[in-house]
Amino acid sequence: MTVEYIRYRIGDPERRAAFEKAYAAAAEHLYAAPQCLGYELAHGVEEPERFVLRIEWTSVHDHEQGFREGPHFRPFFAAVRPFVGDIEEMKHYERILVVTKGRA
Repeated sequence: MTVEYIRYRIGDPERRAAFEKAYAAAAEHLYAAPQCLGYELAHGVEEPERFVLRIEWTSVHDHEQGFREGPHFRPFFAAVRPFVGDIEEMKHYERILVVTKGRA
């Protein structure tokens, strides 16, 4: 499994709201893609102009060749295209350690 992190910086509050709506629409295409195992979008608390999108992919190859060349990429990208210029980082990472604490 590969984890992709995409970090955005969006200064204008109105654009932030539009960004969140765009990802809500784009998320259905991530969910439908077999290469995507899960995703989350987080909003900065101390710095509200910052967002981090975390996507779990089956592999880098499956992301770059499977998803991007498959039927779900075009509608996904169409929804988020207006925010591509706001990306500060877009990289793949390999998970090394995961700890989840159980809840009672």
